[in-house]
Amino acid sequence: MDPRTPVLAGAGVAHQRVDDASRARNAVQLMTAACERAAPASLLAAADVILVPRGTWRDRDPGRVVAEHFGARPRTVVSEIGVLQQMLVTRACEAIARGDVEVAIVTGGEARYRELRARLDLVQLPDSAHDELEPDEVMAPEGEILPRAEIDARLTLPAAQYALIETSRRAARGEPVHEYGEALADRWAAFSTVAAQNPDAWRREAVTPEFLAVPSDANPMYCAPYTKWHCSQWNVDQAAALVLCSAEAARRHGVRRDEWLFPLGAVESNAMVPLSRRDPLHRSPAVRIGAGVLAELTGVLPRDADYLELYSCFPSAVQVQADELELDDERVPTVTGGMTFAGGPLNNANLQALAKMAEVLREHPGAVGLVTCISGMITKHGMALWSSEPPAAGFRSADVSDATMRESTVRELVSDYEGTARVDGYTVVHSREGRPERAIVIATTVDGRRCVAANTDDANIGAMVSEEWVGRDVDVDGAQFRAT
Repeated sequence: MDPRTPVLAGAGVAHQRVDDASRARNAVQLMTAACERAAPASLLAAADVILVPRGTWRDRDPGRVVAEHFGARPRTVVSEIGVLQQMLVTRACEAIARGDVEVAIVTGGEARYRELRARLDLVQLPDSAHDELEPDEVMAPEGEILPRAEIDARLTLPAAQYALIETSRRAARGEPVHEYGEALADRWAAFSTVAAQNPDAWRREAVTPEFLAVPSDANPMYCAPYTKWHCSQWNVDQAAALVLCSAEAARRHGVRRDEWLFPLGAVESNAMVPLSRRDPLHRSPAVRIGAGVLAELTGVLPRDADYLELYSCFPSAVQVQADELELDDERVPTVTGGMTFAGGPLNNANLQALAKMAEVLREHPGAVGLVTCISGMITKHGMALWSSEPPAAGFRSADVSDATMRESTVRELVSDYEGTARVDGYTVVHSREGRPERAIVIATTVDGRRCVAANTDDANIGAMVSEEWVGRDVDVDGAQFRAT
């Protein structure tokens, strides 16, 4: 084996559920704990680089604080929100394969439950930010995720964006609203069953399809067709750490060979097409093209992987990926239980997923696992295959952004349209108590452009929850619409 072969030498997670916020650890302390559980201290102290995806915490350079705990002096990198989490792992593997670094740590986490409890109990938390520190590098995304037309129509909630994708997919499949909702609830209930068996999941109680499908005080309607428990839960205290190194470094630091996992290959697309400009709304060329390229790099079709963890911020994220990967509808593509039930710490869920996948693959030598990643509204996409067996041709990666753009149908977006437009996707945003408040549509104008519009007072808003509106005509006046 090439001594520079990238190896996942360790993966660890840390979580807490402490109601007394004054006794709970902050996000950086949770990251430190995850690192301690991931690898031997000597390997952590040898880190050449530590990469951290940005969270809601204030610390400028959390990687430096984590590294100093282990006596390491690595180069530190922070990636801003909008950068694929997979990119950090891929970048570390590429650097190891080139011989630029021997040991890399990728870690991230959140302590939003701690902050929530502090607000509820009026507890003043100590300031953990180290304002004097600055990372050696900041990775920032490029391109537009939310265009002005979406902002003007108040289409800014991720749940609303993904709900729009869901209604577009439902209409394309020709399935009645009620039946589609039942199938959606069945799939998400299956995710909760997986989470119930995951000791690191945030919520370990399986729920029934009926609980998900029928709005209630415990599970109010949020953005139709999604109820609260269709959505990622990010008020969690969770952290994960991945320790990647060369095969030579793993041997030198005494990591047992049966603990090694290998990245077989990774692909990513950073093509930036806002949701309202895509045609159709519910397709993702990035996933389809990425899967084909990953198969070429590794010799393994992603859909044939023994274990799957599809990024699961909302149901349509899973549905669209499954469609593009051509997965069997009966397959439950998660080993964690998904971001609704296992937990969805902001900008860190991919690392949590990979840590769990590592555990599964170590228990099943020779098996292959697929872990995917999304940024934005299925705007960017990444995926990687992992196994306890090394790749015959070595680790290989590819960026499919250009190919994705070539295969994408992009419509012109107009913000001042007046006239008739046909609905391509829609949702109804509800109040915290579950009352319908605002309908939002993405529609195609008579001249083939796209517009985004909302309605807050039409009597039809309530009916839009239970009826199919994709394919109907509406009258649009700038950022507002009304039924024809």
